[in-house]
Amino acid sequence: MRIAVTANGPGEVAGWVRPLVRSLYAHAPDTDVHVFIVPDDYATGREAEMVRSLFPRAAVYDAKTYLKFALGRSVHGVPSKVDVLQYAGGDLLHAARLHARLKGKAATYKFSRRRYREMFDRAFAVDRANVEQLQAWGTPPDRIVCVGNLAIDGALLEAQAPCEPGAPDDGILVMPGSRGYEVDNLVPFYFTVLLHVLRERPEMPVAFGLSPFTPLAHVETAIASGGDPRVFAKRGRLTVEGERRYLETLDGSVRIPVLFNALAAAKRARMVLTIPGTKTVELATLGKPALTITPLNAPEIIAINGPLTYLDRVPLVGVPLKRAVAVGISRRFRYHTQPNIDARTMLVWEVHGTVTPGRIARVALERYDDRAWIEATGAALAELYAGHAGAADQMARSLIELAS
Repeated sequence: MRIAVTANGPGEVAGWVRPLVRSLYAHAPDTDVHVFIVPDDYATGREAEMVRSLFPRAAVYDAKTYLKFALGRSVHGVPSKVDVLQYAGGDLLHAARLHARLKGKAATYKFSRRRYREMFDRAFAVDRANVEQLQAWGTPPDRIVCVGNLAIDGALLEAQAPCEPGAPDDGILVMPGSRGYEVDNLVPFYFTVLLHVLRERPEMPVAFGLSPFTPLAHVETAIASGGDPRVFAKRGRLTVEGERRYLETLDGSVRIPVLFNALAAAKRARMVLTIPGTKTVELATLGKPALTITPLNAPEIIAINGPLTYLDRVPLVGVPLKRAVAVGISRRFRYHTQPNIDARTMLVWEVHGTVTPGRIARVALERYDDRAWIEATGAALAELYAGHAGAADQMARSLIELAS
């Protein structure tokens, strides 16, 4: 079987592509896999490199190479035809363009649009609500297969890796996000949060759990700058000693370990501080309580799904317009994390709006000290996605059947 897969950002690569391709190779070892990283303003730029490291046998094309192919040019290694094209991230128009060039059958995961209702021969759904969404987009019911959430398999896989030295046993782990503006601002913000925590609890085990998509050089720049002044963060520095990495105060009096196998470390922490996104689903899979923030200190720099994310680039009026849109979107939804949306109650503790490091440190310590909340929330989160394990295997078997 020859299959092409689209992907864009770190969440899709780690949470969707990794478990799916792994299962494809397990069920059909001779599968010829071609992964296209499609353009995304908020990708890290390391997605293609990461897929190559995970799957050396796969052919991987970065965004520039994909664009060359999409515009009709010949690209070395790209086949003239595939059996199946699988959408697994990015704008659907990229999947449509690849399908036009590579032919074969087409499948999607989670997303579609009415204009693509005839293009996709199979639509894989996350859950019953997603099945209804796909039907509302015009997908014929007989083409929909509900497999579950791929991110669950991705999280269970990542959490099995060995834990790095410095994991915060029964302490607090920070997972600040991997997009450029998140590293720039949330690394220094959460660094300052942990300084507040350590001022009150000097013996508290704490650590940063960064994405493997985040370059250390970017972290070094971010912590040295202190981020946007509106995040109220302190400057620090990154130090490297052999295999160990730390964020530390400028005077060296406080050092916080930096880890890159975040989910393995999360298993040993009592709770996690993070932001809405795929990682909240991954943490829920592990039954790990979390506190998330949706900061609106500088709303014009955040990512918004769709073309509205580019509003701030419009001269003169763009920045205030995007601020208004971002605040409006934030207020429209009661919950910002997927586990809370799915559970219809606040399991993941959410804080929205303008935030300060001191305030988040206080809330974090309140949550940390509430043993009843920790135990009840952890159990409820673990139960929420328990039935989704094995989604990648179901999807891989279905794709093999579709290609035959």
